[in-house]
Amino acid sequence: MDVVALGESMVTFLPSRPGRLADVPSFDRGIGGAESNVVCVLAAAGHSTRWVSRVGADAFGDHLVETIGGYGVDVSSVRRDPDRPTGVYFRTAGDRATDAHEVAYYRAGSAASAMTATNLDLEAVRGGRILHLSGITAALSPDCLTLMRTLTAPTPAAP
Repeated sequence: MDVVALGESMVTFLPSRPGRLADVPSFDRGIGGAESNVVCVLAAAGHSTRWVSRVGADAFGDHLVETIGGYGVDVSSVRRDPDRPTGVYFRTAGDRATDAHEVAYYRAGSAASAMTATNLDLEAVRGGRILHLSGITAALSPDCLTLMRTLTAPTPAAP
């Protein structure tokens, strides 16, 4: 495996036209999350990639796994959580660099926020030449921070 990404992906709702979120009449659904976006692009470029995460056992989780897998990303290590939802977010269509840009995240209590070293396939996480992480995952919850510390801790040198 070339690249393994560990982290949250969320269903993204993008407005059908510019304007404040309060004024937008409809949204198109997509995927979002740095880790899954990176492995989707790398898979499309021909690299072997894997995404490891947790999503809800819900339709939004289905959408993420099917869409990311559709890029050729190995999603076999994504765990489904029957008790927590898949995270979602909404963002405006305007320039993301301005103060007028709005984003509304709904990720508190999500399946990804409950990631731990015991409920993920750590062998799958460590099975790539490169592990792609972001600081967002560590900020999701105390359990996610502990997971990131576990994965980034120095390992003893081989004899």
